[in-house]
Amino acid sequence: MIQADEFLDPAAASGFDFYTGVPCSFLTPVINRVITRGDIAYVPAASEGEATAIAAGAWLAGRKTVLICQNSGLGNAVNPLTSLNRPFRIPTLMIVTWRGQPGLGDEPQHELMGRITADMLDVIEVPHAAFPSESGSVLAALENAQAEMERSDLPFAFIMAKGSVDAEALDETPAVATPGDKLIDLVHGGVRATRFGALERLLEVIPETAAVVATTGKCGRELFTLQDREQHIYQVGSMGCSSAMGLGIAVNVERPVVVLDGDGAALMKMGNMATIGAQAPRNLVHIVLDNGVHDSTGGQATVSGGVDFARIALACGYASAAAADSVEGFGEALAPAFNSDGPHLIHLRIQPGSLKELGRPTVTPEAVARRFKAFLAR
Repeated sequence: MIQADEFLDPAAASGFDFYTGVPCSFLTPVINRVITRGDIAYVPAASEGEATAIAAGAWLAGRKTVLICQNSGLGNAVNPLTSLNRPFRIPTLMIVTWRGQPGLGDEPQHELMGRITADMLDVIEVPHAAFPSESGSVLAALENAQAEMERSDLPFAFIMAKGSVDAEALDETPAVATPGDKLIDLVHGGVRATRFGALERLLEVIPETAAVVATTGKCGRELFTLQDREQHIYQVGSMGCSSAMGLGIAVNVERPVVVLDGDGAALMKMGNMATIGAQAPRNLVHIVLDNGVHDSTGGQATVSGGVDFARIALACGYASAAAADSVEGFGEALAPAFNSDGPHLIHLRIQPGSLKELGRPTVTPEAVARRFKAFLAR
């Protein structure tokens, strides 16, 4: 057993100073100490998949990141680990607990995952090792993890057994969002905007310094078709993770960060909005392009027709939210979003459909991530 600082100190000395994740009782000492220390950032997430994307965004913004979760949460993280970290080659150090470790008594829901934790990491090709629970083994374990991540540009996981870290007291002031009340109603009921038209308007008015995270599917493909810029990153997978990635970027940079989300993606991880509201990044503009369907898979309906994303954002603590249904209304909503403290949300209802014979980004995800990271560094 070690003290939390016996791991956190050498990790911080190696640059690992941004933590995000979901608690587990085995992780309690580490989380409590991370929260108590003033030299390490911690963003609590609503789900492990969200935390994975937050860490990816923070890495793009120049941080060395640590993702912490219970092994049961690996199920939530598999999608972004395989369809975000893998294609974009984004490393993060993971601490995954070993609930249900064979031979030790535990709750029944942990029995299966306890048996397959290492196997699951093997299947998704995340190299792993035992969490160092003796003070003399910490530095070598961290050096090995760093070497593996530098070699592969991919995550590495420590599997933490019960009792690896001694107890730590918690001294925490929870981040409680204050519900916003600035609702801007720009819905006129006329001909709805197209996604392509909305993206054209955005590119006309967006600050040159702004970073843009485009959700998976036809949104990123249309943005690439309109104009490929170094400040664009096109998610090709990890549905629902664009706003979490945007948050990880926004809390680590001063420049504006624009998230282009879809209704299906936003519905998939609505907990992201609560985390954004609690973190309250002033530079984040979250745009939900809502066509009411899963456009990339044949146009099957979502349930967004009965969802008021603008009011949900305000309830989560966004500074302002606008609802619009035309290019003109969208343009009107963008001006205050770029000229006042956020986070801001714009819910734009658009027509289904996209450009015919729509192509795909010709730049590899890895190349997109590297040039985007270089842009953020400037």
